[in-house]
Amino acid sequence: MDFKSIIRDIPDFPQQGIIFRDITPLLAHPQGLTKIIQGFQTKFAELNISAIDTVVGTESRGFILGAPLAMALGCSFVPVRKPKKLPSAVFRAEYELEYGTDALEIHQDAIATGERVIIIDDVIATGGTAAATAKLVEQSGAELVGYGFLIELDFLNGRQALPEVPIVSLINY
Repeated sequence: MDFKSIIRDIPDFPQQGIIFRDITPLLAHPQGLTKIIQGFQTKFAELNISAIDTVVGTESRGFILGAPLAMALGCSFVPVRKPKKLPSAVFRAEYELEYGTDALEIHQDAIATGERVIIIDDVIATGGTAAATAKLVEQSGAELVGYGFLIELDFLNGRQALPEVPIVSLINY
């Protein structure tokens, strides 16, 4: 499946000069989500990333991709949320975006010490969101064993902000 031909480019969103890669047409495609999940499974298998205990999905499109991937891998799914969305004690990590600042949180009891974790999100741009999510995994005492992104914006060099673990990107711009 040619993912790029289905993804819609939205110029000047969320601000002037940004091209937003809208994955909603790909998700609406009858085989879109299935092909994405199969793509992640294949790439992680090629990198010999196995024995994954938990898939962590970053709000909000990481939920859409991470939950079905966790089901396919037979492991748990843990959401990472924007501030004040989780009802119990949380770990918090602040980060910078290419167009502002934000923070993420995870329940303190969501991941057990020593669990092997992969982080899934729709896009890696500057790497701030993904790096903050890794900090939350680290605070949980788990082991980050890889990242998976549907889209990587190569020109923003987001990989440089991330820990030294395998990174899977299904589409590169």
